[in-house]
Amino acid sequence: MFHIFRYQPLRLITQNSLSSMCLKLMLSRPVAFAPIWKSCFSSHSLLGKKNIILMGPPCAGKTTIGRIVGQKLDCPVIDIDDDVLETTWNMSVSEKLQDVGYEEFLEEEGKALLKFSASGSVISLSRSNPMHAAGMQHIKKNGIVVYLDVPTTVIMSRLKSKEMNHIVGLSPGISLKDVLQFRKQFYKRWFDIRVLCGGDVAAEVVAEQVIDAVKRYQDSELETFISTRSSRSGRSMEEKSHKLYFSDVVTQGLALDGGLFVPEKGLPKFTAEEWQGLIEATYIERAQVILERCIHPADIPASKLAEIIETAYGENFSCSKVAPVRHLAGNQFLLELFHGPTASFKDFALQLVPHLFAYCIPRSCNYLILVATSGDTGSAVLDGFSRLHDTDKQRIALVNFFPEDGVSPIQKSQMIGCQKENAWSVGVKSDFDFCQTAIKQIFTNSDFTGFLTVEYGTALAAANSINWARLLPQIIYHASAYLDLVHQGITSFGSPVDICIPTGNFGNMLAAFYAKTMGIPIRKCIVASNENNVLTDFIRTGVYDLRGRKLISTFSPSVDILKSSNLERFLHLIANEDGQLVTQLFNQLENQGHFQLRKDLLGKLQQDLVAGWCSDEDCLAAIHSVYSTTGYILDTHTAVAKVVADRLQDRTCPIIISSTAHYSKFAPAILRALRIAEINQNPLSQLHLLSSYSALPPIHWGLLETLKKTGNGDHQVCAADMSVLMFHIETLIQNHFM
Repeated sequence: MFHIFRYQPLRLITQNSLSSMCLKLMLSRPVAFAPIWKSCFSSHSLLGKKNIILMGPPCAGKTTIGRIVGQKLDCPVIDIDDDVLETTWNMSVSEKLQDVGYEEFLEEEGKALLKFSASGSVISLSRSNPMHAAGMQHIKKNGIVVYLDVPTTVIMSRLKSKEMNHIVGLSPGISLKDVLQFRKQFYKRWFDIRVLCGGDVAAEVVAEQVIDAVKRYQDSELETFISTRSSRSGRSMEEKSHKLYFSDVVTQGLALDGGLFVPEKGLPKFTAEEWQGLIEATYIERAQVILERCIHPADIPASKLAEIIETAYGENFSCSKVAPVRHLAGNQFLLELFHGPTASFKDFALQLVPHLFAYCIPRSCNYLILVATSGDTGSAVLDGFSRLHDTDKQRIALVNFFPEDGVSPIQKSQMIGCQKENAWSVGVKSDFDFCQTAIKQIFTNSDFTGFLTVEYGTALAAANSINWARLLPQIIYHASAYLDLVHQGITSFGSPVDICIPTGNFGNMLAAFYAKTMGIPIRKCIVASNENNVLTDFIRTGVYDLRGRKLISTFSPSVDILKSSNLERFLHLIANEDGQLVTQLFNQLENQGHFQLRKDLLGKLQQDLVAGWCSDEDCLAAIHSVYSTTGYILDTHTAVAKVVADRLQDRTCPIIISSTAHYSKFAPAILRALRIAEINQNPLSQLHLLSSYSALPPIHWGLLETLKKTGNGDHQVCAADMSVLMFHIETLIQNHFM
């Protein structure tokens, strides 16, 4: 009997009257369940005294999957419906629901759960257990809750093939879809781990996924980070033993050796079925699923992550779809990334990262965030960190360095207008490359950073795209754009798309490539440069050469960049994580102004990347042409991408063009493109003139409000001198934290 009891689900045993009586006794004495189980079984090493608790909607397969997991782990399996509720009530679940009604049923069910106790078991919850808070708090104390996340359409299809007469909440006037949607809030509240379950995935496969997910949950050692300049063979024992996790790299920003942090074992891979399960999901739902797989729950638990994502994207974006995909013409589609509060794609990361940062940092230290921007990052990071809770603002401050004469007038007005009590802008009399290089040098100046820590109890951190956390939100919108095209019937899942992105610092393009490595079928990543076309030359020739180059001021200032920081992460990836090679290349770039890729690496690079560039003249012509034919106004950066896409795409598949900013931010250039002869120099007047065109998309709401409130405002300006920047940093720390 013990042999059967060990391998089979409990309900097979309770058919025996003696076993049924024993179970009733256990349920009447909450603490007795665990000892009796332990007397019969040796707990599996994966579980110890913990339970695996399976939770999900009706017909998610909890019972079947629980049985398989129990067999694989050689541990007892308990089905709450069959083995607890029906045994306690002496009637079926459906009879109980009909007998007492919806509200009383939930209460009775919760009471039964409160009397239940077990250890080292696989437990399949009832469909409505998660709706009783006290019951779930009780059972969660000794368990890992696994959410079997099945698409609503799949659940509805399964339910249609069965006669389900005991779904709590289903009544005349309330549809099944509404009931399933309503319950999601409870699943999100309680789960520790999510397992995506597509419609055609076998229960055996899902059971393996459950076990793998539990293993990951219990071992945070699996997900560590290394520097792009660290060598696996050359790392000392001390370096190998000093492991860095997500929370470490978020707060540290830049590696001590000057490299950038990357996951030691790479990013997670999603199966085709898992991606397909997200086709009908909202943007926020997709974001949570992707980030849960990229951030270990030991760093940020799933429930906290959900709260952060909802805060970031729930109300701060003007479009309910957050990052909608719009058809432009032919096979070209625009990914609109400007619906956030500061009207650029930077909002996707910088509405999220401040909350991740505030959660991860130790409470015992103050932090000053250093940022260098070529335009859009400045206002986005100022806005994002200003939205922190007041208690977090007291210990987290930010200074934003930007080229004083290297951004558009509206971008500068935004950066000045977005200053708050914990966030300031400083104009530097130089270009973006100086600002970015200066910040990197400050981070690696151990004397200065050590002085700030000892003297003021303040550490420095980075929020530029050199920070790993900045890249993750960008992966989400590239993946989401593809899923939207599938959902709209533009393409079928598995069919490829091309992506074209205006890029200077390579972060946005790197995020698209990461989405490809995670399973999104992106064929070619098309890099679009303006006249500062060092990236285009590099991708075509393998030679990165800054000798004799001077930064050119263009109508697309956010990509007026010559040193592309995130290129280092890409080269590290295609070079099979050869940190020594990456160090050699970027030291040569720093010291000699150039480097050249080996022929084999150039070949690997060109398998995924192609590149082109666009002049200011062609950029303005594209804006005029698109508006004339469609009534849609592109911003200057999107226009650069449109021109390059027209030249390089082969039109055999859809191409998604990243629309990285709202045209309102570059009003003088847009008005010139639209051939307006006289342009008022006042930014607010320029926006009012643009709004008279009644174009698509309409004038950006947040930008207009910011300009109305701020006028010209005040900000600090400093010389392009490292000692001057360091003086500004120390002064700001004194004023805010002391």
